[in-house]
Amino acid sequence: MKALAVLLLVTALTPSAQAQGVTQREYGTLPDGREVHEFTLDNGQGMQVSLLDFGGIVTRVLVPDRNGETDNVVLALPDLDAQLDRPNFGAIIGRYAGRISGGGVTIDGVFHPLDANAAGVTTHGGPGGANGFGSRLWHAEAVPMADRSAVRLTLDSPDGDNGFPGRVEVQVVFSLGPDNDLRLDYRATSSAPTVINLTHHAFFNLAGAGSGTIDRHWLRLAARSYTAQDARNLPDGTLAPVAGTPMDLRQWVMLGARMRSTDAPVAAARGFDHNFVLDSDGGPALCAYDPDSGRMMVVHSDQPGLQLYTANGFDGTRAALRRDGSRFTLRQGDGFAVETQHFPDSPHHPGFPSTVLRPGDVFTSSTSFAFRTLPAGGTAMQERANWDAACTGS
Repeated sequence: MKALAVLLLVTALTPSAQAQGVTQREYGTLPDGREVHEFTLDNGQGMQVSLLDFGGIVTRVLVPDRNGETDNVVLALPDLDAQLDRPNFGAIIGRYAGRISGGGVTIDGVFHPLDANAAGVTTHGGPGGANGFGSRLWHAEAVPMADRSAVRLTLDSPDGDNGFPGRVEVQVVFSLGPDNDLRLDYRATSSAPTVINLTHHAFFNLAGAGSGTIDRHWLRLAARSYTAQDARNLPDGTLAPVAGTPMDLRQWVMLGARMRSTDAPVAAARGFDHNFVLDSDGGPALCAYDPDSGRMMVVHSDQPGLQLYTANGFDGTRAALRRDGSRFTLRQGDGFAVETQHFPDSPHHPGFPSTVLRPGDVFTSSTSFAFRTLPAGGTAMQERANWDAACTGS
């Protein structure tokens, strides 16, 4: 079906904001005949973000490099059929991001069996993530917001959805500001006591999708500890300090070397697939930098945890798109996911922050991804000082 772009919203608060807006085009059709649309946010400053009303899948984050050349810094599957075959790729994750063990959850003394795999593990809201929020068609609408382009996605998750109790109404607002910052604001209410953990599963490559691995990316993550895992990749209930281990990312590290550490627990996951306990000092949760393009991404969040995943499971069986529409094969380490969230399996660990949502209460969370560009050159010490300043905003 021929794509038709329709202007939905134009913000004209200042001359520089006149180019801001939200456009919509037809993207594809689900097997049941429902149409899927792609919305594009434009901040009028050279950055665009595109997302689908199917799963809140982000298909493009166009950001300029230090030379003004724009590329897509998220990995995107080729079409709707590929996205249907790989739920949760680049999508909203819910009802519960991460893993839940034991075949279900107990709330107020009542056990609620969940849709789980043969090992009794529910992942990303369903068995293997199937039929979670990333595989639903959401209601989408452009919303007015001062000096920002914004789209609100709304979903009604019925009582008993994948076994989770309570009818849950969810909203996720994607908004793009003039400072090249993409913000995701989540809101949820429930008709009965339930558990909820919402995040987004975009994969980033700051050099551009299809440019190769993230080995040359540098990363800094504000976490003194992480949730230790057992052999099933489930939290064992303890918080392990990162000091003196390959898990210590508090200072700039080159990802390639650290991802291939032979020390546990990195070696067991073949990279990073761990929930870090974020420092609560108000600073950035994570900063990532690609020295070749000069792009830096700065992540702020009000969530207690951050799951860092370095695409360890990409095995060459799926394709993705470059900005020019050409395809490339997804391989291990081609991108990294930054999933701000509560801790995995929290319902079974009373010492973890609670994920229970009760009637009358409102779950909210907010995460922003801000993009900067840094100049090349200077001594190693000067470059690191520039990285720190861009990361912290100082």
